[in-house]
Parts: sequence; structure tokens; C-alpha cells
Amino acid sequence: MNKFRFTINTLAVAAFVLAVASFAQAQATRTWVSGVGDDVNPCSRTAPCKTFAGAISKTAAGGEIDCLDPGGFGTVTITKSITIDGTKGAGFGSILASGTNGVNVNDSATATPNTINVYLKNLSINGATTGLVGINISSARQVWVEDCQIFGFRGGNGNAIRDTRTNAASNPPMGLWVYDTKMVNNLGSAVFISASTTTNYRSYFNNVRVFGNSSHGIEVTNGAAQIRNSDISSNLGNGVRINSGAQVNVISTSVNGNGTGVNNVNGVCNLADVTIMNNSTGFANTGTSASFGNNNVRDNGGGNTLPPSVGQQ
Repeated sequence: MNKFRFTINTLAVAAFVLAVASFAQAQATRTWVSGVGDDVNPCSRTAPCKTFAGAISKTAAGGEIDCLDPGGFGTVTITKSITIDGTKGAGFGSILASGTNGVNVNDSATATPNTINVYLKNLSINGATTGLVGINISSARQVWVEDCQIFGFRGGNGNAIRDTRTNAASNPPMGLWVYDTKMVNNLGSAVFISASTTTNYRSYFNNVRVFGNSSHGIEVTNGAAQIRNSDISSNLGNGVRINSGAQVNVISTSVNGNGTGVNNVNGVCNLADVTIMNNSTGFANTGTSASFGNNNVRDNGGGNTLPPSVGQQ
């Protein structure tokens, strides 16, 4: 009997080890999707998956999903550190998010919330007029958005990027980096940032194009943001809106043809080498603002005067 029991226990342990090994093997560091793939595949280069959602379950934390060819790869929820790369050389990887969010980033249900790092590159995210949010960030440490197009989110909140993370003490602080990205024709603020406190949150926008949105271009509440080398134009609301608790630096950027170009509503705003022209109102300020004396503000319907220059060193 003891020998039989020993044999059974040994087989059970062996089965468990094999199951763990099989699971670990399934979690590849790099996986692939293709317009002609299938989610029953292992998501290898020669047997790619069909969707990002199918590939992410087979990709190890810290790994990468790449596109072999242009295609629509579906919406996805991200709960672990990962890179999703539409692979520019192969054409944009596309997400069609009719009636829903394109990408959800949320590690709040894990043992260590607000710790994942997510890279989204070379993606076309289309709300098809009924989409809710292009990239919805609820919980993460760092999120990078690079070389993406986010458009047509005109249902629900109607944001291209919505970041409502609850801040936790962290070093480095939580961050959002957006580079070389276009956000057009969305219903709400193209970028909506509402951090829970004024500390431990930073966002950076470089070479972004924010055009033709029905509300604001970039709206920040709490936390710090820097906008550089960008064009924020033809939005029906404010081009840049700074709400209470936010500090926003706008540098070497054009803010033209909006309802109000830059509107500082009880926040802190610093302007350097900014062109604010042809807005219904150029600059509005009920907060604390500083101009570095090298801005071009003219030909607006009103608000053509900036605060006195603080000078440059």
C-alpha cells in the first residue's frame, strides 16, 4: 500500500511539474499577430495569432507582441508589463473599438498595483464614432504611447487618452509619455488627465498633433505635464486646459484656432516660445502663470495679453 501511495504521489508531482513547464513554455517573450492568424496558434512567427487579446495570454510579463502585417487585431486589456508594437515597417497594426475602449491598462487587481510598464507603438486606434476611450489608463506605473493615431472616439467620455490613475508614493513617479502621435475627431478632451493628488504623477507630450476635437485638446487636473514641439489646433474647447492642482509647461508649441488657446483655471502655467493665434480667446488665466518673454500671441478674438515676462537667463 505504501509503495502504491508513493507511486501515486510521484506521478502527481510529475504531472504538476509538467503542467508548470508547459505553462511557462506557453508564455513566450515575443509573440506575433497577423491578419491571417488564428488565436488557437502558439503566436509564433510561423504560426501567429489573430488578435492582441489572444496573443497577450501567451506572452510573458515584460514581453512583446509584434504585427507581421497590417490588420485589425481587436481591443485588448493589459494587466502586466508588455510592449505592443504595430511594427511600422509592416504597416500600422489597427484596433477598431466601436462602442468600447481600444486599450485598457489596469493592474489594479494584481498583488502589486501601479507597477506595470506598458509600451504602445505604431498603432492605429479607431473609435468608429461610437468608441468610448482610445487608451484608458486606470492603474500602471509607466505608460509610453509612440507613433500612434487615435481618432473617432465619440461615444461615452470620447477621449483619445484618458488617465485617471490613483497616485501612490513611488520613485520614479507615475508617468505618461506620448511621442509622435496624432489625436483627432474625438468627442471629449483628446487627452484627459485627472490624477488623484498633485504629487507623484508626470506626463510628457512631444511632437503630438491634436486637431479637430469637439472639446479640449489636452486637459490636466493635478500632477505635472510638459508639452513640447507640438501643434494643438482647431479644437472647439480649450487647446490646453490647466485645472486646479496641475502644473503645465508649454514649450515651442503652436496653439491655434481653438475656442480658447490656453486656459489656466486655478493651476500653474509656464509658457516659453509658444505661438497662440487665431483662437476665439488666446489666453485666459485665473491661476498662476508665467511667460518667458519669447511667445507670439496675436490675432485672437481676445486674450492677447500674457502675464509680465519673468525674463530668461
